[in-house]
Amino acid sequence: MIQVRRGEERYRGGDADAGIESLHAFSFGSHYDPDNLRFGALIACNEERLAPGAGFDAHPHRDTEIVTWVVEGELTHRDSTGHATTVRPGDLQRLSSAGGVRHVERNDGATPLRFVQMWLTPHTPGGEPEYEVVRGLPEGAPYALPRAGATLRVHRLRAGGRTAVPEAARVHVRVVRGAVRLGGEELAAGDAGRISDGKGLELVAPAGAECLVWEMGAEPVHG
Repeated sequence: MIQVRRGEERYRGGDADAGIESLHAFSFGSHYDPDNLRFGALIACNEERLAPGAGFDAHPHRDTEIVTWVVEGELTHRDSTGHATTVRPGDLQRLSSAGGVRHVERNDGATPLRFVQMWLTPHTPGGEPEYEVVRGLPEGAPYALPRAGATLRVHRLRAGGRTAVPEAARVHVRVVRGAVRLGGEELAAGDAGRISDGKGLELVAPAGAECLVWEMGAEPVHG
């Protein structure tokens, strides 16, 4: 029912000389694990840490839903459809790359930047790119991603706080800060729980926590 993936098991990538540290929870780039390709529609969950002045130059994406949650610092985004924004902690960014888009991601601030970026496969390839930033996403508010048949909730639990886990075919819980109990498992920051057909589960945060919770359908989506 629950498969736990520990933060220390993630594949380390990035470029230390360029001020980039990347932690990949799934197969990514040159790192290939046939038993860890995806979970439902989710094909990547990357934690990126950028030093001031560091970043990713213009690079392409297509047929991918890219959702970014900034943990600390400020993320500068620019893309080939003309969007130029700064994304801060508490803001949720979505880039639907659809038929193709190029973007730049940088830390143009004076302090370190850390963000979690998640990629999902849409039901149908192609179409026009879309971009959105939700400022100050409310606690537990559902953010639907219809193209991928998925819904994200961000839970910021106080000490002793708890919340129900959605009863869906696939649920992915990623701990961003703090620690939680989930169905008898203890999850720390960086850990993830992959839940299949879970019933009656709760997230409990003894000392407070921040978690990203994806609710997804029964079958992996093939784009």
